[in-house]
Amino acid sequence: MSDAGVSDHGISDGRTRGGQYRHLLLLWLLFLATSLTTRVVLAAISLHAGLISAADLAHAFAAGLLLDAVAGLYLCLPFALWIWLMPVRWYASRVGRAIVYLGFVLAGFGLLYLIAAEYFFFDEFNARFNYTAVEYLIYPTEVIGNIRDSYPVDSVLTLCALGGLLIAWLLRRRIGEGFLRPVRFGRRSLVTAVLILATLASAWAISLESIQNAQENRVADEVAANGVYSFFSALRNARIDYQRYYATLPEAEAVTRVRKLLQQTNTRWLAAADAPGNPLAREVDNSDLGPPRKLHVIFLFQESMGAEFVGSLGGKGWTPNIDRIAAESLSFTHLYASGTRTVRGMEALTTSLAPVPPESVVKRSGNENLFNLSTIMRKQGYSPSFIYGGYGTFDDMNSYYAANGWRVIDRTDMPKPKFATIWGIADEELFDNALKEFDRQVASGERIFSLVMSTSNHKPYLFPEGIPGIKAKGGGREAGVRYSDYAIGRFFDQLQKKPWYKDTILVIAGDHGARVYGRAQIPVSNYTIPFVVHAPGLIAAQRVDTLSSQVDIGPTVLGLLHLNYESWLPGRDILRMGPNDGYAIFNHNRNVAMMRDGDLAVLGFRKAVSTERYDAANDELSAAPDNVELERDTQALFQLSWELFADGRQREK
Repeated sequence: MSDAGVSDHGISDGRTRGGQYRHLLLLWLLFLATSLTTRVVLAAISLHAGLISAADLAHAFAAGLLLDAVAGLYLCLPFALWIWLMPVRWYASRVGRAIVYLGFVLAGFGLLYLIAAEYFFFDEFNARFNYTAVEYLIYPTEVIGNIRDSYPVDSVLTLCALGGLLIAWLLRRRIGEGFLRPVRFGRRSLVTAVLILATLASAWAISLESIQNAQENRVADEVAANGVYSFFSALRNARIDYQRYYATLPEAEAVTRVRKLLQQTNTRWLAAADAPGNPLAREVDNSDLGPPRKLHVIFLFQESMGAEFVGSLGGKGWTPNIDRIAAESLSFTHLYASGTRTVRGMEALTTSLAPVPPESVVKRSGNENLFNLSTIMRKQGYSPSFIYGGYGTFDDMNSYYAANGWRVIDRTDMPKPKFATIWGIADEELFDNALKEFDRQVASGERIFSLVMSTSNHKPYLFPEGIPGIKAKGGGREAGVRYSDYAIGRFFDQLQKKPWYKDTILVIAGDHGARVYGRAQIPVSNYTIPFVVHAPGLIAAQRVDTLSSQVDIGPTVLGLLHLNYESWLPGRDILRMGPNDGYAIFNHNRNVAMMRDGDLAVLGFRKAVSTERYDAANDELSAAPDNVELERDTQALFQLSWELFADGRQREK
C-alpha cells in the first residue's frame, strides 16, 4: 500500500487540495443533485394532482435532504474504500484515470435512470420504492418483460446513457483536479475511518421512520423519502419478527378478543382436546338454512378489478358484463381487499388470515398443509383446483397451492395460446381452457371447486385484435378493465349453455384494487372490490351493504352451500352479520389496520398505534381520539394471524 515516490505534480493552489477525495465529494454532490431533481418532479406531480399542498413542501424538502445525505454517504462508501486501498501511482495512472472517468459516466447513467424509475413507480403506487419493488425484483423475467412492454425503456436508456456521458464531460475539469496533490495512505486511512463513523452516526440519528409518518399526508411523506434509502430499508426488513416491531397483547387477551370478533349464532368453539392447539377452531352449523347444497363452485378472481370501475358499485361503468350478472345475483357492495397485491388476495380468500407484514403466507416458508378452504372442501367431497393463465412459479403460487390441497393448472398445462403477454394468456383463452377442465371434471363425476386467476388487466394492457370498443394497444387501464369484463361476459354466456350450469355457483371478485393513491396512510377507498355470487333459482338477487373484508368471502360462500364444517378460518359469514358487526382489515406497506363504525385503527412499524376517522363521503381520514377497544381488537387479530402461522398451529396435523 506504499505511496512512496509520488510527487505533488507541482500543484499547490487551494483548488486542488483533497486529491482523490474531490472525486468522492463530486459523486456525493451528484447524488444529492439527482435526488433533489427527483423530489422536485414528484412534488410537482403531487401538487398538480392535489395530493399535497404547498404547506407540505418545507418538511418534504428539509427532511428529504437529510435522508439524501445519509443515503449518499452509504452509496459512496464503496468508492471511499477504493480510494483508500488504491496506491496513488495506480489510482493516478492512465488506467486508473480511465476507471474513474468511466465510473462517473456509469454513475451519471445510473442516477438519471433512477430518476426515471422513481417517476414511473411513483406514478403507479404514489410511493417511493417499497417492499413491492423488492418483491418484483425476485421475478426478473415477468417484471423486466412487463417494464419493456409498458414503458419506453429503450428511449430512457439511450437518454440516460447520453446524460451520463454529458455529466462526465461537464465535470471533466473537476475530475482531473482530483488526480493532483494526492492524499497519502496514512491520511486516507484516517479519512476513511471518519467517513465510516460519520455514515453510521448519521444512519443512527436519521431514519426513514423518523421521516415517514411525520405528517398526516402519506404522499407528502413519500415525497420526503429517498428512493434508494426506502428500497434498502424494505429489503432489510423483508423478514421481520412481527412481535418485535408491532404492538401486541398477552395471548390470552388476544384469543378472547378474536373469538368475540368471530363468534356468530351458528358457531361452537371446540375444546382444546378436540382442536390441536388452535384457539380459533370451531364448529360451524348451517343446518338451519336447509340441507347441504351439492353445487359446483367457480371463483373468477379478477386481476386489479377495483370497485371504482364497476358501474353497479358507483364506479366508472367500464364493466357492463359484471353489472348485468350482478343485477341477478347476490352483490356485496361494501367489501374491501386486504392488500394491494394478488398474493394478498389469495391469502385472504384461501386462509382468511389477516395480512401481516411484510409477506403474504403464499410466499412465506413453512406454508405447507395450512388449514384453508381446500381443507374444508376436500372433506365435503370436492376436488379443489387452481387455474392460472400465467406461469405459476411467479410469487410461488404453484408451490403454495400444490402444498395446500389444490390441483394446479397453469400456462404450461394449456395449449399454445393465440395471444399472450409476459403475465399470461388472454383471459378469454384462460376461461376457455377452464371450461374444458370443468367439463372433464363433471364427466368424471367430480364436483368443481375452482379458483381461476386472470392476468389480462395488468400493464402492458395488450389484447387480441378485433374486440369492439377495446383497443388492442394503447388503451391503458380502461382497455384492461373492459377486456377483463368482456372475457367474463363471454365466459358467462358459455357457462349458461352447460348442462351443469343450474347446479353451479359463480363467484366474481377482485384480487385487489387497481392502484394505490391518495394522501392517507391507509388509502381506504383504493381497497374496495366487487364480490358477486350468482346462482339463479338458488340464491336470490340482493344487494348487501354490510361492511366486510376479503377474508370473509370463503366463509360466506360456505354458508351459501349450507355446509356444516370445522373451521380454523379467521373470517366470517357476511350474511350472518348484524348491521354493526362488520369490519374490514388492511395491509399497506408496513402499516396494518382495522376499520369499524367509521374508525380506523392503524398499527405502524415500531409499535405505533393510532386511531383515525374515515369520512367515506369525501374519502378522507382525519385524526380521532384513541378508540382503545378497536385498537386492541386490531392488535389481537393481526397478532394471532402471525402467531398461529409462525408457530405451526395453523397447519393441519
